[in-house]
Amino acid sequence: MAAASRNRVHIVGIGDDGLEGLTQRARELVENAEKLLGTEATLSLIPPTSAERFTIRADLEAAVAVIADASDQRMVLLASGDPLFYGVARFLCDRLGKDRFEVMPHVSSMQMAFARVKESWEDAYLTNLANRPLGEVVEKIRSAQTVGLFTSEEHPPSAVAKALLQRGVDYYSAYVCENLGSPDERVTQGELAEMAEMEFSPLNVMILVRKPDIPDRPAESEGRRLFGNPDDAFLQSRPKQGLLTPAEIRCLALAEMELRRASVVWDIGAGSGSLSVEAASIASEGTVYAIEMDQEDYELIQENAEKLATPNVIPVLGQAPDAWEDLPTPDAIFVGGSGREVNRIVQLAFERLGTGGRLVANVGSIENLAAVRESLETVGQDVQVWMVNVARGTYQLERTRFVALNPSFLLACTKPS
Repeated sequence: MAAASRNRVHIVGIGDDGLEGLTQRARELVENAEKLLGTEATLSLIPPTSAERFTIRADLEAAVAVIADASDQRMVLLASGDPLFYGVARFLCDRLGKDRFEVMPHVSSMQMAFARVKESWEDAYLTNLANRPLGEVVEKIRSAQTVGLFTSEEHPPSAVAKALLQRGVDYYSAYVCENLGSPDERVTQGELAEMAEMEFSPLNVMILVRKPDIPDRPAESEGRRLFGNPDDAFLQSRPKQGLLTPAEIRCLALAEMELRRASVVWDIGAGSGSLSVEAASIASEGTVYAIEMDQEDYELIQENAEKLATPNVIPVLGQAPDAWEDLPTPDAIFVGGSGREVNRIVQLAFERLGTGGRLVANVGSIENLAAVRESLETVGQDVQVWMVNVARGTYQLERTRFVALNPSFLLACTKPS
């Protein structure tokens, strides 16, 4: 047991007050360490000792290598605040195993920031802009009650405020807490419009508190559905107007794709991106790759994703299968098309589908239906087929009439383990 304890790496959270803010146990570990690891900032908080020092930079794999190569050295890694709250501890535990480490947290700067503004953070939306896209974060903020953000050099508080205001999200009171725990600590409170014009220290936490009795969505997005939006909600190129996947077909296809919140989705032959956008609304923490070979439609995918506030749609310009060569393994695939290549595309896409994933294909002819079904039955599990006939009601001459859409065929199956 003594040897096992000696080989364990201690990850110690530390604040700007250095050794003085540590518990006696943590201080003893730091003072008796034979090797200290940390960023320049955390190492500078410790007075010179006999310990060898290793500076951790952006490449964390270097730190992994140092720890993995260590034999019986008493090693301490210094991390800012709580090492498991957007800190280095989670990465190291995932890479080298939890049994290799002991974590001793300090007060997180996020926790300190909420304490400074006297707001509870138990139900807050918390994230780090250093590793999350700003557009995605803004959409999460839209419906949150309280928000805590670690900002970044690329996305400082002013950029966050501007992005929120551009999307009509103007119903938060904002706080920026700088240099927490330091002598030059400062807390600034104001409206988002004021924050958009201000500059702050790079070491800051931004907190947003929703004003009372404000609706979740700005007025211009009222009526927006999670999926099944009207066809005319999407921009379409004029020569090909009406060729997007109809709302009724989209609803059935999305249901059969069995999307989850963090799903990775491929929409092959995405057109102007109607299904991609709605898949992204359902898989709000995942990514939807909208693969399209037509330049004009590719640009429309970008516009529709921005219009319907789905920043997790990634348009991919190119022809299948080359276009998806470097894309991550999908959990769900939608293939739409009416050309002769549909069956080949379905076969190649199914090879890339993750185990247990779902593929849904939408074809317009019985020839393609027969070919795709035969292909899927040789490799898939529980192949299902639908012929969808839809007629939409219209009101003409004081009478309700129905206009039929072209019949459409859907196929769906699961990739077995």
